[in-house]
Amino acid sequence: MNKYIEHTLLKQDATKSEITKLLDEAIEYNFLGVCVNPCYVKYAKDYLKNSDIKVVTVIGFPLGQTTTEAKVLETIDAVKNGADEIDMVLNVGKLKDNEDEFLVYEISAIKGACQGKNLKVILETDLLNQEEIKHACELCIKGGADFVKTSTGFVKNGVGAKAEDVKLMHETVHAAGLGVKASGGIRDRESAEKMIEAGAARLGTSSGVKICS
Repeated sequence: MNKYIEHTLLKQDATKSEITKLLDEAIEYNFLGVCVNPCYVKYAKDYLKNSDIKVVTVIGFPLGQTTTEAKVLETIDAVKNGADEIDMVLNVGKLKDNEDEFLVYEISAIKGACQGKNLKVILETDLLNQEEIKHACELCIKGGADFVKTSTGFVKNGVGAKAEDVKLMHETVHAAGLGVKASGGIRDRESAEKMIEAGAARLGTSSGVKICS
């Protein structure tokens, strides 16, 4: 289970001491990775230099409504600071306006800025119906993403990852070689196992210690 988990701390008021605790836990439990905000990427990379734990960060977070150019610059900066993987937030408004060409271009541009690093696209499934989730996945394939991801965890009254959404995402992208990251609301081992059974290759959670204890 531990090698599915990206141990996550993305809250607005996260302090350096809390990030350090997250990193120490990741080392202790040998998690696959940690997911932190961009300002902590360099610190996390330096702290984890003697491990194989991946440093993951978020781009255009949590709304996805910054410009493509801003997202690209964020990505370049994150990679320069040592990010191993990039989780970008899809512009959901553009998806609902059927601006497919824009979204494929944006995903492709950010993938280019990743310099070979994995790119995950956060769909924010709480805001989408099943048809929109499937269509977003198809755009991610066209844009060259490596993973599709359920949620930011920041939608008010949102559920986060749901097994049925993960299953649909997996069925849509698997043949094209993309993985699925389930994130948001995964707080116990039972929930984690349901996501993996539905097709998740990664789990983004702040409850990694509880899940693996």
